Amino acid sequence: MSESRSLQGSLTTLVLRGLLAGLIAGLLAATVGYFVGEPKLDAAISLEESHSKAETSGDGHAHEQAGGSGHSHGDEDEPLVSRTGQKAGQFLALGLFGPAIGAILATAANIARRFTRLPGPRLGLLLAGGGWLAIVAVPFFKYPANPPAVGQPDTINERTWLWFASVLLGFAAVGAGVYVHKVLRNRLDSVRMIGATAVFVLVAAIGYIALPGIDEVPSDFPATLLWQFRATSLAETGTLWLTLGLAFAALTEYADRVRVSAVS
Repeated sequence: MSESRSLQGSLTTLVLRGLLAGLIAGLLAATVGYFVGEPKLDAAISLEESHSKAETSGDGHAHEQAGGSGHSHGDEDEPLVSRTGQKAGQFLALGLFGPAIGAILATAANIARRFTRLPGPRLGLLLAGGGWLAIVAVPFFKYPANPPAVGQPDTINERTWLWFASVLLGFAAVGAGVYVHKVLRNRLDSVRMIGATAVFVLVAAIGYIALPGIDEVPSDFPATLLWQFRATSLAETGTLWLTLGLAFAALTEYADRVRVSAVS
């Protein structure tokens, strides 16, 4: 066991580096969400509202035929936060979430550097990639993101717990892959990569089979809009994790060069 080269400094230094990298990543991801994701979200909300108005109109018409006053459920309360506020709020939300994830990444790097000889920048990239696989990729391909018009309110708690279970599955799959890669340390690098990938896929596949499926997409929901929304959701989270890894690696390399220059 050896401390990773180019990842020097105390835990506090690494956490500060992770906070800065996370802030950069969060703001960039929010920018992608604002310009790429929000138009798809607006389209989904408009579709949901049109369906709601059609149902309300039908209820009111039926009530009039029954001799009622014709009052419907159209007089709904305004949302607590307007769409404009929601769009701007994602910069605040991801501006806070990014540094939090960055601090966790830095803490993980502080632990991992004691068990590897990998250079600091590469270690940061690998940790960010592993985080993306566990927290985003594995859950996404089992329970992909859905726009507001998709999903039953009565099943939200069940869907939340199933998503949490899929995140645990992601960590289990990544952990199993890392373990096999470590066990095969005396083998060729290609053999280690194949073994780690195979175990990762196997664990994820077993988990996918064990976890129940959820399909609440209405038959009349546009398939193109659904997949565009899911693709943009994946692009936003991918931007967050990719930028986090690259920014942390770049800051680590810069800090290492400054340290070497100071010593020289």
